[in-house]
Amino acid sequence: MPGPIPFLDAVAIWWRIGLLSFGGPAGQIALMHRILVEEKRWIDETRFLHALNYCMLLPGPEAQQLATYIGWLLHGVRGGLVAGLLFILPGACAILALSWLYVLLGDLQVVEGLFFGMKAAVLAIVVQALLRIGGRALRGPLQVALAVAGFVALFAIALPFPLVVLGAGVLGYIAARLRQHEQLAVEALPAPERRPGTRRAALVCLLLWLGTVLGLHLLLGPQSVFTQLADFFSRMAVVTFGGAYSVLSYVAQQGVEQYQWLQPGEMLDGLGLAETTPGPLILVTQFVGFLAAWRDGGSEPSLLTATLGALLTTWVTFLPCFLWIFAGAPHVERLRSQKALSAALAAITAVVVGVIANLALWFALNLLFRETWRIASFGLDMQLPVLASVNLPELGLSAIAFGLLFVLRLGMLSMLAVCALLGMAWTLLV
Repeated sequence: MPGPIPFLDAVAIWWRIGLLSFGGPAGQIALMHRILVEEKRWIDETRFLHALNYCMLLPGPEAQQLATYIGWLLHGVRGGLVAGLLFILPGACAILALSWLYVLLGDLQVVEGLFFGMKAAVLAIVVQALLRIGGRALRGPLQVALAVAGFVALFAIALPFPLVVLGAGVLGYIAARLRQHEQLAVEALPAPERRPGTRRAALVCLLLWLGTVLGLHLLLGPQSVFTQLADFFSRMAVVTFGGAYSVLSYVAQQGVEQYQWLQPGEMLDGLGLAETTPGPLILVTQFVGFLAAWRDGGSEPSLLTATLGALLTTWVTFLPCFLWIFAGAPHVERLRSQKALSAALAAITAVVVGVIANLALWFALNLLFRETWRIASFGLDMQLPVLASVNLPELGLSAIAFGLLFVLRLGMLSMLAVCALLGMAWTLLV
């Protein structure tokens, strides 16, 4: 790495990255690589890739954790905090503002048309993510089998998402150990550079996280919407392997069906908002928390309560990300030398393809059909469409979105803008 980098210069760069971090984790990682490795040369290629590989082993948004790790590498704990916070701050502010507009103006025709069009665009984006990740991850029969098994387990049997991911990781680890004819070799690596206060920062993050959840239980009780939000998204924070797309089916299923915080169409609206703003796509959870607290107000919903719900959701979703980095970054080289851990990650990556396929199908069913019916017998538990209830306008707009994305290869933001305009035009004219 180069000589000492002025801290204020780093703050300016992290702010720039946060404002420009569109395009999901792939685009965000590419942006950081271009600015930090190629343009500024603040970190070399090897360290960047080691940090990225470590973040891929962790639950949570890998791009945000990569920013936190590199910030820690450059300026210790304060660098990690600034980098991680500035990476999510622009998107979090944008989602909060749009959530306000959604509940205040969502019944107006223009706003309805806006989200009507964005839903079709989101479906095309999810399918594109499925194809891209599948092309990289499924390179053999075992990976294909894991992807199919993950899809069947979620869509047809409705197994819990964390169980599917954990099972894939365990299978990958066991397979790697069985393939070894001798004890796994651990490469001798230099001791990681010490950065004062890192362990203390990890402990503070842990105490703040657990203190938030336990404090809400004691003060408000388990039935409070704030306690439920803290519980659910804290659990989610430790099982979100594979990025935002892989966990959204889990969030959607629980938020819509179990907690009834929002409707399926509203989940698509939230995903559309997150796609159009910078920052991690997992910021869609802030929209979920906003609507959950808004609806908890009954006949007199409160914007203040809804805002607190959104902020609480973001707090318990991202605080663990800082914990994982501060607790594990000093040992990243040692972790990367463990071959069995790499095999477990590869298995999780393969099964995540099936998870994303389930997400795409769940979105398509709720978007393109007004009614569905459920099979819950003979060990099956799955949702199927009522063909007579097909939503022809949304089907037509979805076809346009797929054409713009896959045939004309329009950029994501341009495609979202076109679909939003078409949706508004349809709503106003019809």
